[in-house]
Amino acid sequence: MIQPITCPICDKQLPPTASDSPYFPFCCVRCKQIDLSRWLDGKYAVVEDLTPDRLMMELTDPDDLPSE
Repeated sequence: MIQPITCPICDKQLPPTASDSPYFPFCCVRCKQIDLSRWLDGKYAVVEDLTPDRLMMELTDPDDLPSE
């Protein structure tokens, strides 16, 4: 069974057409602003170093890599 999509802030279940919303993946502008505020306050952080080699590895499509 496919899990329903929920708002990452308030856990409200989103309708199937939610991806068309300007607030997606949030349910409303309030939840979107709460998330932004958490980023700006430093409550969220990317903790893994991103080196140029790792960035290239992340951006490279595995299907484009030469086979061994």
